[in-house]
Amino acid sequence: MTKVLAVASMGGHWEQLQIVAEAFEDKDAVFVTTTQDLLKQANRQGFVVKDCNRNRPGDTLTCVWQCIKIIRNVRPNVIISTGAAPGLICLVLGRLTGAKTIWIDSFANVEKLSMSGKIAGYIVHEWLTQWKHLATPKGPFYRGELL
Repeated sequence: MTKVLAVASMGGHWEQLQIVAEAFEDKDAVFVTTTQDLLKQANRQGFVVKDCNRNRPGDTLTCVWQCIKIIRNVRPNVIISTGAAPGLICLVLGRLTGAKTIWIDSFANVEKLSMSGKIAGYIVHEWLTQWKHLATPKGPFYRGELL
């Protein structure tokens, strides 16, 4: 059975991931987020990692280590993220282990891609935006909106 690791930070990233999750309900899905309450509220099996960003390098190192352990234990075939930094970290690590990787940039990024979204374009197998005007022939690609 296909193992899916679905990763998103709290807020809109998590809400959008829950919409996407309908597409892989028949798979062995494990979720990763930044607060235990989100897993409980969504009734999801998963892990909590340290929330991080480029301005908090110590938290980022902690998150990287947590993500390494999760990917080593779960061994996902597919990793999908709607953002932010913890999702990008899992995608990078997953790509190194041979997992198929998918990034869906947040619906909130109307004017331009998020920084994580820009970086993801160099790493992932499928690079998506939810805004037609941000799509380009080389990616990110527009396949529709989640919200």
